[in-house]
Amino acid sequence: MVNEPAGPPAPRGTVVISSVASDAHTWNLVLLQLLLEEMGYHVVNLGPCVPDALLVEECVLRRPTMVVVSSINGHGYTDGLRLAPRLRARPELAATPLVIGGKLDVVEDAVERDRQSAALLEAGFDAVFADAHATDLCRYLRSGDSAGQPSGQSVGRAAPRTVAGAQGTTP
Repeated sequence: MVNEPAGPPAPRGTVVISSVASDAHTWNLVLLQLLLEEMGYHVVNLGPCVPDALLVEECVLRRPTMVVVSSINGHGYTDGLRLAPRLRARPELAATPLVIGGKLDVVEDAVERDRQSAALLEAGFDAVFADAHATDLCRYLRSGDSAGQPSGQSVGRAAPRTVAGAQGTTP
C-alpha cells in the first residue's frame, strides 16, 4: 500500500513512512502521515508489513528528505537492527535522516531499553523514539536536528539521539 496525496511535493521535502516488516499496524502510520503533512511535508506512506528490500527500493527511487519507521508490536528493535544497515549500505541513502519509534520491544527495564536504543543508533538510525508519542517526532523535526530544518532541505545525518516518551504510545 502506497498512500500519497495528490499534487506536487511539499516545500519541506518528502518523508517516507513505513512500519517494520513484521508490524501490521496502520492507524499510527496514518496519524504520522497527517502530522507530517500538517508540518508541510509530502508523505509517502508505504503502509504495514513492508519488507526491507521494498523499503530500500522505494527510498532509492524517491530520495526522501527523511525516513520514519514505526512499530507498535514490539519487533521494532529486532527489525530495526536489520533494516538500518540495509538502508545505510546504499550510497544514495547513507546521509538520509532515519528515525524509528514506537513500541520497539517488550522490555520494561529502562537500562535495557537504553541499551537497545544505543544499538539502534549504532546500526544507523539518527534518532530512536522508544515508547514515545508522535508529538516527540514533531518536536524533533522542529528542533533542526534533522530534516526538519526550516529550509526543508536534507542536512545529512543528524546527531544521534534517543527520546524516551510515555509508554504505550508511538511516533
